[in-house]
Amino acid sequence: MTTIRHTKAVHTAALRKTVIAALEDLKAKDIREIDVRGKTSIADLLVIASGTSARHVKSIADEVVRFAKQAGVMPLGVEGEQEAEWVLVDLGDVIVHVMLPRIREFYGLERLWTVGDRDAEGEAALATG
Repeated sequence: MTTIRHTKAVHTAALRKTVIAALEDLKAKDIREIDVRGKTSIADLLVIASGTSARHVKSIADEVVRFAKQAGVMPLGVEGEQEAEWVLVDLGDVIVHVMLPRIREFYGLERLWTVGDRDAEGEAALATG
């Protein structure tokens, strides 16, 4: 059981590196990673990034798919390519959301998936406040 868990963690880490490289390659903005292990069984990691236009969003998502395929990972699904305001690339353990900034702000996925989480700054502010 530990070997399976270790192998999955290694796979997820390698996939994460591939996704980040693809996002950086096409100059995605405001890349954010959210560890969702223990919060959902659908994935281990959400990666959220912004593009500057619908064309940029689609190009970024296409690059993520291209990099994933080169790494031997076939996407389970890609949604939203037609409008390209929000494209979701499901890579199994890693789900990538590429969005226009106004769409990202409206839906607030970062807030949704981090509700109840406390970061070091927040805890320090509470302790001193």
